[in-house]
Amino acid sequence: MPTVGDRIREIRDDMQMNQDRLADSAGISKGFLSDVENNKRNISSENLLKIANVLGASVDYLLRGEVSEVTSTEPVVIPPELSQAAEELELSYSATVELLETHKSVIARRSNKGLRKFSVEDWKDLHKAIKKVFG
Repeated sequence: MPTVGDRIREIRDDMQMNQDRLADSAGISKGFLSDVENNKRNISSENLLKIANVLGASVDYLLRGEVSEVTSTEPVVIPPELSQAAEELELSYSATVELLETHKSVIARRSNKGLRKFSVEDWKDLHKAIKKVFG
């Protein structure tokens, strides 16, 4: 069964990109990338997201090898509070959308009754909690 490292290498090879270029673009060391691709080290969510952004791949695909189907053609609407939090946290667009989708996923499992609007600090706290669990 292919691993995260296998999928990273596969996409990198398909793009005819060497490890030096990917590592440099993602802001990680070539040695670390090599260890990940050779299944010698685990990767944090933060570094996985950096690599996914450079490769133009979804984190979901890199983790599970599954391509999620787009079921909606609605535009992504990023709340102003999330936009401000993302700017302060220096998140990429992909990371911002992923944070929004994570929030929606959590909310979908709860009743909408009594839900309040997230503040900038709430978004930052959610990002911090996700990094703590996955990073």
